[in-house]
Amino acid sequence: MTSVTSLFAPVEADLQLLTDTLKQLIGARHPILYAAADHLFGAGGKRLRPAVVLLLSRATMPGQEITPRHRRLAEITEMIHTASLVHDDVVDESSLRRGIPTVHSSFSNRVAVLAGDFLFAQASWHLAHLDSLTVVKLLSQVIMDLAEGEILQGLNRFDSSLSIEVYLDKSYYKTASLLANSARAAGVLSGSSETVCDALYDYGRSLGLAFQIVDDILDFTGSEEVLGKPAGSDLASGNLTAPALYAIEEHPALVPLIEREFSQAQDFEQAIALVHNSQGLARTRALAAEHAQKAVQALDVLPASDCKETLISLTSYVLSRLS
Repeated sequence: MTSVTSLFAPVEADLQLLTDTLKQLIGARHPILYAAADHLFGAGGKRLRPAVVLLLSRATMPGQEITPRHRRLAEITEMIHTASLVHDDVVDESSLRRGIPTVHSSFSNRVAVLAGDFLFAQASWHLAHLDSLTVVKLLSQVIMDLAEGEILQGLNRFDSSLSIEVYLDKSYYKTASLLANSARAAGVLSGSSETVCDALYDYGRSLGLAFQIVDDILDFTGSEEVLGKPAGSDLASGNLTAPALYAIEEHPALVPLIEREFSQAQDFEQAIALVHNSQGLARTRALAAEHAQKAVQALDVLPASDCKETLISLTSYVLSRLS
């Protein structure tokens, strides 16, 4: 499988600058925030979201250097993403993320909540200083969508009647909205046409959905070492994703197990077995591939460039995580 880090070669220097800037922006005010920032931004994350912003910024400005506003947009995107992870980990009581201790387990719930709040506040402040009302609206919508996604997930726990459509809505709010709206914002800052901006939004939305759908497959097929959390964590917590929803169509016996919240001995093990003995995982793979293909098609509006090729390769990388 191609390393995502090697894929980002066209913006490698941009991403290093982004990481250094983020540590300074977040950590300048207080030692504990600097420690949290170093923990968050020095953890070797993929930087997928800011990389997409930077790649699209360069792809929409061929032959020109990207502006400080493009760079700040990438930083804001990573701030919003990281803030949402910090808060998610507190809500989910997760001690690890990708095998690394979470902020609240390394410091405390209080520090984690305040660090997440501070990241959202910093993102909003820097967003206002981009002097683009359109971009402010786009990224403010993302923050609303992240909250909406968490609420939807909370309200639908252990709901075996959940539809694939509602599942995709929740996946959009929690994952794809940030990629979609920051992608459009990159086009806005480049002065791209409405047609191009629409296509960039479609790319981000489809890539984000494919990424989340693949994550939901890995929750059933990945090892705890790879996931950084126990396999089947989503199902155990009542977060029903596409593999389980498709499996329910084939195996109605799943319904009572879910509705009694796996309270009886062997309920959870039986549920996992029913998902694996269905077409749920195969159908979910097809769903991820469909969205990855839509992402590729959306890039037709861009001229040929190394950055465009990288954006196309990213869709293959997302699917290759299942290999």
